[in-house]
Amino acid sequence: MTRMINCFYMEGLPVAVMGLGKSGLPTAKALMESGAEVWAWDDDRMKRDEAAAEGVPLVDLTRCDWREVTTLVLSPGIPHTHPKPHPVAAAARAADVEIIGDIELLARAQREPAYVGITGTNGKSTTTALIGHVLRQAGRDVEVGGNIGKPALTLNALGEGGIYVLEMSSYQIELTVSITFDVAVLLNITPDHLGRHGGMEGYVAAKRRIFHRQTKPRAAVIGVDDDYCRRIHADLELTGDQRVFAISSEIVVKGGVYAPEGVLIDDTDGAAAPALDLREVGTLPGRHNWQNAAAAYAAARAIGIAPPVIAQCIRSYPGLKHRQEQVAAMDGIRFVNDSKATNADAASKALASYDAIYWIAGGRPKEGGLDALYPYLGRVRRCFLIGEASERFARELAGKVELEQCGDLGTAVARAYAAARADKADDAVVLLSPACASFDQFADFEARGEAFRTLVADLKRAEARP
Repeated sequence: MTRMINCFYMEGLPVAVMGLGKSGLPTAKALMESGAEVWAWDDDRMKRDEAAAEGVPLVDLTRCDWREVTTLVLSPGIPHTHPKPHPVAAAARAADVEIIGDIELLARAQREPAYVGITGTNGKSTTTALIGHVLRQAGRDVEVGGNIGKPALTLNALGEGGIYVLEMSSYQIELTVSITFDVAVLLNITPDHLGRHGGMEGYVAAKRRIFHRQTKPRAAVIGVDDDYCRRIHADLELTGDQRVFAISSEIVVKGGVYAPEGVLIDDTDGAAAPALDLREVGTLPGRHNWQNAAAAYAAARAIGIAPPVIAQCIRSYPGLKHRQEQVAAMDGIRFVNDSKATNADAASKALASYDAIYWIAGGRPKEGGLDALYPYLGRVRRCFLIGEASERFARELAGKVELEQCGDLGTAVARAYAAARADKADDAVVLLSPACASFDQFADFEARGEAFRTLVADLKRAEARP
């Protein structure tokens, strides 16, 4: 049985939990184990039934008396401000009930450990996993979670000297008020989730909150390869509240960590010392991963890990599932699962990493167009479209790349492999990098990635038959 984080401060109090998915159900169970009076609800009847089967008490939060509730723990995917508050969130706010997330519960329960928070539009999962790997290999007591991996309240309890490394989405940052991160990382900002934040200004403000209340010796690590982050970096430097480290994969940054040519340079002590050649790290391909590595290196330096140790740990990084993950190779053709690329900017990083691409794209489209992809379409031999975005992407990409509308992932994988075999291109890659959310055909990007892995394995078995 999984031992949950003890939210002792909630004992005897009525606490509402709205949303019983990946993080919500463990949250309800952790609160029950902590002695809270749990009122749990989800709009999805199947999730309610699953919770009830595990002994979680259900209360219809759309009809309850909010005067009796102290706290609403809201799953991060449920809107509480824009574009329109969920009725449960609106009712809680009208009754002056605090609205928080599960990471806030973790922060209140675990006060002795240090906290490292990572956010950004793209790259935060890789950077979170990489920081966790580096710190673990360096002998630190580390738990990794948040928007990646295990839900916050299923992480192990840590004492003084322990470190929680948390991937923080903009939604989660908004619902977390108690953490002051010892090291806060902001990688980049490009338009995403704008409807949930009332536009770009609200989205940038949500990301910037990762640095909330930081004072020295706490550290801010900021990518300076986009205008939004450059402005935040300049503001923090001017204010001088915390230590500030700039990182870049494109330019030299004085006093920071950078890798414009693929060699990671550490100038945090003013020595501009080469740390390692990232071009030799096969699990971190492409310029975007140079930025991720620079951020992880700077964060580990801020924590006090020695440079040679950090470099060796980065070299041993095993890679992240669903993020440019090579799942198989057949007839000289590599199959790469980049299902986590749920927007155009993320997909562009994968397109920039290979030269002969048979690209599978589509799903449920997000805000913005495909402009970020255009500089790399010369690397695409053919594009195979799936899901709700097929018609829209076909219009936007017409005349720029050869297209096939496939409908579903299975058809796309088969056609992409057949095309790659027929073309006999050197170093061909069948790349799933959808530039879309998954929810039209899959439960989440992980399910989409696992489906890709299964389809490729089926192809491989079929090829092996006599």
